[in-house]
Amino acid sequence: MTLDPALFGEGPAREARFTVKRRWSECENYADGTPEWQMEFLHRQMNEECNVLENASRHLAEFPDVEWPLRMWLARQCFDEARHTIAYQRLFTARGGRVGQYPVLDFQYRILGKIATLIGRLAVQNRSFEADGLDAATFALGQARQRGDTELAELFEQQQADEVHHIRFANEWIRREIERDPRNVLKMAAALTQGMTAFQQVFADGGLRVTKYGVAEQERLEAGFAPHEVKVAVELSRERIAAVRNGEV
Repeated sequence: MTLDPALFGEGPAREARFTVKRRWSECENYADGTPEWQMEFLHRQMNEECNVLENASRHLAEFPDVEWPLRMWLARQCFDEARHTIAYQRLFTARGGRVGQYPVLDFQYRILGKIATLIGRLAVQNRSFEADGLDAATFALGQARQRGDTELAELFEQQQADEVHHIRFANEWIRREIERDPRNVLKMAAALTQGMTAFQQVFADGGLRVTKYGVAEQERLEAGFAPHEVKVAVELSRERIAAVRNGEV
């Protein structure tokens, strides 16, 4: 599947040592649980955390008139994501990896580059991508603890705590914006539809068939999702996992 240029902006700048790919199928996708999978995962996460940093900083630059409290939250997110990026890099290199060893994706940055509104960007980045990251970090934290991998568990604990804050400030601001002007629901819905369509194109040809973790219900509640929103997320997650296992995706 080719990517629709109407759904993707330009990618972020990267050093020559990085090989940037546009689609999941073009990356190195190893079998879960193998040593190579673990190393590639750390490298991919390093780059994705950097993508989130770049998105948050771009919000600050492109929406300079947004109220000060939200600007402070976005600045804090930049700090947190920079810390995550460095933490993944340090762990990856400490375990023998070389930065640039594996191809990386830039889909988060490119997708948000085509979303014109801040409410749309926060709905896609913080309420969707970051919420999925919270689920992933919670699941991976339990796995790391079971393996006795203390270093990795501590990294996931840090990420899990920060993701809760990143999602919650976006949830709270989005709700206020909708109360102020109900038409903002349409802007958010349009952005989510656009973002999902782009995401499916990036992960076509295999990426959508990867069995995923469940929803971190308690953590999502702490992040400001309403109980009915968490219930819907759990139902959708279970349907997707069942579809993957049954070969329907």
